[in-house]
Amino acid sequence: MSDSAPSFADVAPQEIELKLALTPEAADTLPCHPLLAAHAPAVQTLANTYYDTPEGTLAAARIALRLRRMDGVILQTLKTAGHGGGGLSTRSEWEWRVADDALDLAGLAALAPVQALGDAALSRLAPQLRTDFTRRRYEIRYRRSVIEVALDNGDIIAGKRRAPIRELELELKAGSPDALWALADTLAESAALRPSDSSKAARGNALGKARWPLPEAHTPAEHFHRALLALDAWHDSGRTTFLNAARHALAALAAASERLPQQQQPALTLCNGLGKDGQPDVAFGRAALILARGFARGAPLS
Repeated sequence: MSDSAPSFADVAPQEIELKLALTPEAADTLPCHPLLAAHAPAVQTLANTYYDTPEGTLAAARIALRLRRMDGVILQTLKTAGHGGGGLSTRSEWEWRVADDALDLAGLAALAPVQALGDAALSRLAPQLRTDFTRRRYEIRYRRSVIEVALDNGDIIAGKRRAPIRELELELKAGSPDALWALADTLAESAALRPSDSSKAARGNALGKARWPLPEAHTPAEHFHRALLALDAWHDSGRTTFLNAARHALAALAAASERLPQQQQPALTLCNGLGKDGQPDVAFGRAALILARGFARGAPLS
């Protein structure tokens, strides 16, 4: 984080993060896990306002812009589209302090992703949604890496609609991304969780429009991604059509994995490990992490 706006020449830091959705029970019990209980967390209340044009220019470009109020400081953050899947993403992020609740438009105008949108978009930015949550933040040294663990509990607010935030975010501060997967595997031994491919901003945009489009899927990785997005849509919308879409995608994943035994067994576990309420059990979470890690590497598990 910088105290001043970045310049056009700045190289954006790369955020490497594994995002996991938690069941209500896991959100309550994870702070008692030995790996976390051994550290005193920093507890913060985060109030975030996301900005876009009325027609969603930033969202269409997969850019998120927010002002965050935290510990008496206001931060302006711009994040670009990430690449990855299965909950793991790598994306560019610029963040700096601002004096008040107004956007630093001059600082934004210096950044290439905003310049590509044009001055008209910049002049029409307005608040579109909020995320208000409590974060328990830990810094852990694990497998020769430094990982920031964030447990977020709160709400997404878009107009009159709300959706709960129950997330575990593992962000790599130093070391190897493999450490993120290893830590997630350890936590998943006792906590029901699953990878999530939807950012808070993306969930808020969908909630505000009451529209949750799902991508077409033809490969095992695409079926997996579709299932994760459908589960996010189910929990945020309450529409059973999305829970059914998630189950169908998981069944298609298992069928598409028939010739890859090491991939098919986790896929079958996913089909059997999703409750009637669309919440995963522990076996689901562990199997999902196996598949997510394999798909993130871009290779079948054979």
